[in-house]
Amino acid sequence: MLKVLGVIPARYESSRFLGKPLIDLKGKTMIQRVYEGTKKSQNLSEVIVATDDERIFDEVLRFGGKAMMTSKNHPSGTDRCGEVSSHFTDFNVVVNIQGDEPLVDFRQIDSLIEAFENQSTSIATLGIKSVNLEDLQNPNRIKIVVNQANKALYFSRSCIPNFANYSDNPLEFYPFLRHIGLYAYRTEVLQKLITLEPTKLEKIESLEQLRWLYYGFEITVVETMIETPNIDVPADLEKVLKQLA
Repeated sequence: MLKVLGVIPARYESSRFLGKPLIDLKGKTMIQRVYEGTKKSQNLSEVIVATDDERIFDEVLRFGGKAMMTSKNHPSGTDRCGEVSSHFTDFNVVVNIQGDEPLVDFRQIDSLIEAFENQSTSIATLGIKSVNLEDLQNPNRIKIVVNQANKALYFSRSCIPNFANYSDNPLEFYPFLRHIGLYAYRTEVLQKLITLEPTKLEKIESLEQLRWLYYGFEITVVETMIETPNIDVPADLEKVLKQLA
């Protein structure tokens, strides 16, 4: 039986939205909404908020959650998850839950965890076929191509595959897949990932998962029909508040 740790990385010093884990969303902070949504998953044995800020740490304790202070030097949420998971060595799988998705759906978490019933799965993430022509051209919408076993071949901010031969409506020809940034890892694999040197490939695309592919790690892509809005910048607040209403 899998023993699964859910980790919610949350930092205060966001360059695009300072202090966003503590913003008020109709009476609850964003980090509280993420935590409570995550806890709805019956497949998580433990949920921890990983932060480098005492204000966030104190807020999690205030609403009855669990938190751990981590290093301020982590370049990514993956590294923060790695530090937390090093204290939970008896757990099989770690799920990295985005701290800026206050409407997180536990069914997405559960579908990722199910992928680890297959012993060959080392890393898993989500993809969705809800793609339009604007998404294909939008560099903030990450596209994925997979092989016949649903293992990722590549992630890109560009349109992949290129549709030069099907410029009328490529969506009618090819099942384009868009990435949803929720990850899960086997614990021992995560500890290896955080030791890898950054690569030129990930830097040019600004996509951390390309580092893992570059060094030979397989990423299983689980298809989902569910998508929840994240809060990246203040302008994103409106869409979330509408759904909360």
